[in-house]
Amino acid sequence: MYYKEFQGMKLSALGFGAMRLPQQQDGTIDEAQFAQMTAYAIEHGVNYFDTAYPYHSGQSEIALGKALSAYDRDSWYLASKFPGHQISASHDPAPVFENQLRKCGVDYFDFYLLHNVYEASISTYLDPRWGIIDYLKEQKQRGRIRHLGFSSHAGLEALRQFLDVAGDDMEFCQIQLNYLDWTLQDAKEKVRLLNERNIPIWVMEPVRGGKLCSLSDADTARLKELQPDESIPGWGFRFLQDIPGVTVVLSGMSNLTQMKENIATFESPKPLSSAEKELLLTIAEGMKDSVPCTACRYCVEECPQGLDIPNLIAVYNELRIAPTFNASMRLEQLPVDKQPSACLSCGKCAKMCPQSIRIPEVMKDLAARLESLPKWADISREREEASRKWNDIG
Repeated sequence: MYYKEFQGMKLSALGFGAMRLPQQQDGTIDEAQFAQMTAYAIEHGVNYFDTAYPYHSGQSEIALGKALSAYDRDSWYLASKFPGHQISASHDPAPVFENQLRKCGVDYFDFYLLHNVYEASISTYLDPRWGIIDYLKEQKQRGRIRHLGFSSHAGLEALRQFLDVAGDDMEFCQIQLNYLDWTLQDAKEKVRLLNERNIPIWVMEPVRGGKLCSLSDADTARLKELQPDESIPGWGFRFLQDIPGVTVVLSGMSNLTQMKENIATFESPKPLSSAEKELLLTIAEGMKDSVPCTACRYCVEECPQGLDIPNLIAVYNELRIAPTFNASMRLEQLPVDKQPSACLSCGKCAKMCPQSIRIPEVMKDLAARLESLPKWADISREREEASRKWNDIG
């Protein structure tokens, strides 16, 4: 295992994310297998462990606390997160934070994050009624949080807006970063922004929830021709190794085999060559099958509804590749009259499009795709209810 420096600390370049832990048939965490994975991780140099309030319906913090309790507290770093992104009528950080400490069986968190700062949650985190950031800064002063940061699936502009207001209090930022999202989610520009603000980067979804662990036969052959012994997931991890600012790469490993393979990849840094990186990004472009919007915004000028069509198309392209609520939740916070369903199908936008995109058809399909996905508000409420149940039990 190789390590990265952070404020005088040596953090393992690979972190163990506790969001996709092994499960038993009844859906509960397989604690025996998890303990085995944790033991292997620590024995092979992993010292960063990441969990959060809603993971595994509130069970993750409990299971991780148990697994780590077998090892000296100074031998590992623990991170958890405050769920201000969850839909709720109120947000009192104190009882949540106290319960998290109790569930994890610790007196302090080495790293603590505002969970999922994005377009709809920024107002919650900055709302003076809840005083979330002020409360967490107080806990930091008391030594109960050693380092304060945030995770984010926000678009570039929302990320910049949050940093303009709260960036001085944030010591690190966790973003979705991989070779597909390098352009798909504009991760390249997010990296540039965080580098400009001197904020170290933590990586989540390095292989896109497993999507980048298995490629087409043709793409696999192209990669094997250059590096016959490299695994397909290994290419994804190596892509990240020399990106400026990247400190910890989190992987949500679900079994011991994944753990062993990933740790082997992180035995030493082996960043991609220029030719390898170019091939990987070419493969990523081929995976997109995207609507060729260039964000010229001519369409916006003609839209009688004032829809932000380039932003809607960007989400549409992402949903075509991987239909997850991480993309759709950015649109749920929009007013009803700015949703894709508000499109009048008048065609004025299409007439102005230099790329000849049939925009009304795209808006209709996007609205249908969003309707078929579970609503973030519903998921958020379900997670909060489950987490509260486990808070009571834990």
